Amino acid sequence: MASPKRSQSTVSRQRPGAAGVSAGVQWITVDPDMAGQRLDNFLMARLRGVPKGKIYRIVRKGEVRVNKGRVRPDTRLKAGDEVRIPPVVRPEKPVSAVPGDRVQAVMENAVVFENDDLLVVNKPSGIAVHGGSGLSFGLIEVLRAARPDARFLELVHRLDRDTSGLVMIARKRSALRFLQDELRHRQVRKHYHALVSGHWPASVTEVSEPLLRYEMPNGERRVKVDPEGKPSLTRYRVLDTWQGYSLVEASPVTGRTHQIRVHCACTGHPIAGDDKYMDAAGLRAFRSMGGNRLMLHARALEFRLPGAGEWLRLEAPYDEAFRQVLAKLAG
Repeated sequence: MASPKRSQSTVSRQRPGAAGVSAGVQWITVDPDMAGQRLDNFLMARLRGVPKGKIYRIVRKGEVRVNKGRVRPDTRLKAGDEVRIPPVVRPEKPVSAVPGDRVQAVMENAVVFENDDLLVVNKPSGIAVHGGSGLSFGLIEVLRAARPDARFLELVHRLDRDTSGLVMIARKRSALRFLQDELRHRQVRKHYHALVSGHWPASVTEVSEPLLRYEMPNGERRVKVDPEGKPSLTRYRVLDTWQGYSLVEASPVTGRTHQIRVHCACTGHPIAGDDKYMDAAGLRAFRSMGGNRLMLHARALEFRLPGAGEWLRLEAPYDEAFRQVLAKLAG
């Protein structure tokens, strides 16, 4: 009897009464871009929604095979390996909101650089980089909706929801690994522009206070300066000054949550419009002059292109709300 022809994905019908969708046996050939991945991570990417414990269990029981042999979860896959994934019942996905054509067009128009390996987008303020925490979708979901044929789109790094500016999105797994490794080794240079309260002293060129994440009584996550926190370093340069405010360039050497915002606040010069780390009086004063956003913008990125090794510098213009505040101060 002839053996059945293998395909990349064979979907079986759901059994009556099953609690979710059950995919049939899948045979996947590892391409060079997937090579080097651990088997458990490879499976989790393809069995989204399936509990991690269940994935480890089917590997231990020998239901997952690589080149017809039993393997461990930490096995590193090689290009050309054939991975057998057994039928697995997945939980039903709740129906989620689909980004509309307008928001898709906005995000496509915000692309400032694109090649085969990555996209770089000038993210608008007010849009999260990904959905969750009550948000139906974010930057990455909008891009995936706008590019349904894209095989791979993943965030390389993140920006706070209210921070605008440059974000890298990998189009290949190899590019994601390369750029995240560059970030870990501090080979990606990020430069932010921040409008801060008061006159920033030109002599303050860096802040190195340790930062600790903590949780508010309402569950909101914040960051504070604390000796028990992680070492953190931000370099500063004054770009311009006006009555009551300064425009500074902030270049984070480390990449802690809210690093620039907390380092600015701990010097006595919080970022204008920061409703987490600016005092109420300062926030009211900024709002009274028409300010309606966090005045923090990821202005420039300097990094090596995956594969080529060529250095690239990209800059993103301010949005209209940021420009209007600066124009009013320059007045």
